[in-house]
Amino acid sequence: MTATAETAVGVGRVARVTGPVVDVEFPAEAMPEIFNALHTTVTFGKHEEGDPEERLLTLEVAQHIGDNVVRTISMQPTDGLVRGGEVTDTGAPIMVPVGDVTKGHVWTTLGIPLDVPESSLDIAERWPIHRLAPPFDELESKTEVFETGIKVIDLLTPYVKGG
Repeated sequence: MTATAETAVGVGRVARVTGPVVDVEFPAEAMPEIFNALHTTVTFGKHEEGDPEERLLTLEVAQHIGDNVVRTISMQPTDGLVRGGEVTDTGAPIMVPVGDVTKGHVWTTLGIPLDVPESSLDIAERWPIHRLAPPFDELESKTEVFETGIKVIDLLTPYVKGG
């Protein structure tokens, strides 16, 4: 799910910042959908070289609050974000990698690996973080014991896998 020419991808402005909650105003014809990811750039002070540091900030639309304003939740710290800053609708929800490639790695909420460079991983598939649960008939129904490796616990109070 990426933004295509058919998707109305709009540009808005930051209206209010309250901690991780950011209100963004969009034109009426370019209002983003609920759960869409929005991107904005935050500029920090000067580096040693004299260039300011820029960081991409991802916001997720939580609700439409009226008057062409959406309430969003920031996925990173909002330090340095100012009113009037430009915000772009990606036209898609936040997507994270799925499959065997995710095993053994530490990931952020945005699907970015923390322990290795993302370019070193062969990420074939990404799914949105908000999606429907699998149908009940596709779920496994077998009962299996979860082995903790602690003999006393496994013997006296065995745990069942699953919820």
